[in-house]
Amino acid sequence: MIVSRKERTPIRRRAGVLEEQVYVNLMLTGDQLSRRLEPVLRAAEISPTQYNVLRILRGSPEGLTCGEIGEHMITRDPDITRLLARLEKRGLISRGRGRKDRRVVLARITNAGQKLLARLDAPVLEAHRLLLGHLGREKLRILLKLLEETRHPGAALPESYSL
Repeated sequence: MIVSRKERTPIRRRAGVLEEQVYVNLMLTGDQLSRRLEPVLRAAEISPTQYNVLRILRGSPEGLTCGEIGEHMITRDPDITRLLARLEKRGLISRGRGRKDRRVVLARITNAGQKLLARLDAPVLEAHRLLLGHLGREKLRILLKLLEETRHPGAALPESYSL
């Protein structure tokens, strides 16, 4: 039986299968972790999705297309073009035609975007440590492996993958 935080009254839930319980707990945990990180990003006037795009572009200084950015996003955003326009308006990214194929539009992180991420690196890392550090290194490695296996059912992890 679960007790509601607000009223401290019991909430009866059907037992459910183990997979359902794990799924619900993953969703609750993801939401809780996201909400606790939001104040750090809000102080920099940036959304979690915008932060995700900047991190993706930091790892690809040659630039990426909208489709390539979408493939790397943590959460799906149906309107990446509008998201990129907002980042460009703030001077955090630039967009331009590809050198090899002029039909392709590439987004690149700007110096201002790099500086913003550099300012956020330490506070974000500290938030991650506060949120997950209590698990310890070994449990974090196990959790990481389990989460990766969950996203890729039936796929063996590479031999070079080590905990």
